[in-house]
Amino acid sequence: MTETITLWRPVGPEELALIRAAGMRAFPPRLPEQPIFYPVLSEDYAISIARDWNVPASGAGYVTRFAVRRDFLDAYAVQEAGSRDLREYWIPAEDLPAFNAALVGPIEITKQFP
Repeated sequence: MTETITLWRPVGPEELALIRAAGMRAFPPRLPEQPIFYPVLSEDYAISIARDWNVPASGAGYVTRFAVRRDFLDAYAVQEAGSRDLREYWIPAEDLPAFNAALVGPIEITKQFP
């Protein structure tokens, strides 16, 4: 059995549309000004970003949940973004195709704001 880690990602409506276009099986490539992909380790952290950042920026925010193979994530250190409650992985944009290949199962939407 493949060991996985559950992660979350807050997204706006444009990114969600691209995820849906990929059959809920992949995150879209990063834009040139986005060199890092930031999945987070807690739903609460993802909720705060979706609600407090995505909604003002784009009118809606969504929280996605997904499982990633642990052996893939072992190559990356968990980063703290200000406190122990705000933890995330920093996946370089060029590694996103490999990250998507390491997803186990579909990407799910767990929350929607507003």
